[in-house]
Amino acid sequence: MGNCWPSPVVNPSPGTTKHYNPVPNQDARTEQSKSTESRASLPLPPPAKEGKRVAGEEVPPCGRIVTPNLRSYTYAELKAATKNFRPDTVLGEGGFGRVFKGWVDEKTLAPSKAGVGVLVAVKKSNPDSSQGLKEWQAEVKFLGKFSHPNLVKLLGYCWEDGQFLLVYEYMQKGSLESHLFRKGAESLTWDTRLKIAIGAAQGLAFLHTTEKQVIYRDFKSSNILLDGDFNAKLSDFGLAKLGPVDGDSHVTTGIVGTYGYAAPEYMATGHLYVKSDVYGFGVVLLEILAGQRVLDMERATGQHNLVDWARPFLPDQKKLKKIMDPQLADQYPSKAAFQIAELILRCLESDPKNRPPMEEVLETLRTIQSIKMKPKELKASAKQKQTAQRHQQSPGKYHHHRHGQTQSPVHHKNDGVAGAKRYEMYLGH
Repeated sequence: MGNCWPSPVVNPSPGTTKHYNPVPNQDARTEQSKSTESRASLPLPPPAKEGKRVAGEEVPPCGRIVTPNLRSYTYAELKAATKNFRPDTVLGEGGFGRVFKGWVDEKTLAPSKAGVGVLVAVKKSNPDSSQGLKEWQAEVKFLGKFSHPNLVKLLGYCWEDGQFLLVYEYMQKGSLESHLFRKGAESLTWDTRLKIAIGAAQGLAFLHTTEKQVIYRDFKSSNILLDGDFNAKLSDFGLAKLGPVDGDSHVTTGIVGTYGYAAPEYMATGHLYVKSDVYGFGVVLLEILAGQRVLDMERATGQHNLVDWARPFLPDQKKLKKIMDPQLADQYPSKAAFQIAELILRCLESDPKNRPPMEEVLETLRTIQSIKMKPKELKASAKQKQTAQRHQQSPGKYHHHRHGQTQSPVHHKNDGVAGAKRYEMYLGH
């Protein structure tokens, strides 16, 4: 498969379907080429050779993106960097396609042999995905233009012989979703959960406050990736869309995204507000608190939807404990947990006008981060730890669930990845 470069193509409008799965003081910056901006509205060029049709348009088999910060790879190069896309290099899979582990030179980003250089994540489109090209272009449009410590870094791309690939920095700790829900994954402490929430909020606030507002449109735990120090970075911009202009309050668009995370007004009308993202943030914040995914049909009747089930517990500090993640083992300040619950309720307001902007959400989270456990809570937590240790040493003598805490009624035995794939349903497919 050789290179075939028709006229340069730049960032057509983001399209519709998808999936990939704190450096708070670091200045965010926007890197944008004037040539890129001027070409942004160009249509797709005529095909260099026979292409395929996507959404009714003839798509050239190969193309080039005019973005100065991205490296252009050949298909052969990425094939070599990922060991021929071998199954044992797969990091994840979604509607767009699969994500593979690859290797590149640390300085030049040139592809290298396995084990040589630095790891990268290579997202390869599914040939059967009619939206693959549009989402690929949306990713390049936004990630190729922005640079921020809480957005995953896009390093390069490949568009060749009908294949669409993207190369990202490798995130050592995987997704927030895997740490919250996957059996055997490293559990997250209260401090780490807050750090992740703040990092994700920083990324979302940045998008909402750029010169041209960006609506992320698919904020969820599987799209929050974690580096080796649990710094959070937003990934997967295939559904991202520019916000309203000329004084409009919203943009009207096709309904796409993920059930459970999509805001109710967007689901009902197709009206997309900047604060539609705030609703999704509130859902993820609830998942962080409860340690459960938003939709799970294996939970008891009435508990399938975490938002609906947990909502009555959130405004009551005493009841709140019933939905807290048992893996926290009471090792968190109850005052902070209650303030998080109050913030969740504000983010989940049915009217987008009543939701706080992400800058306010971020400031609230930073204030909550400073709250420490009271001496009484520390003493109770230490006792809880001792009980858990005795349970591990002599499991037959104790009948408590993990960490010695009675299991929350919202928790169940199946929190593996298989369940995740079964219950994460997408809109617009």
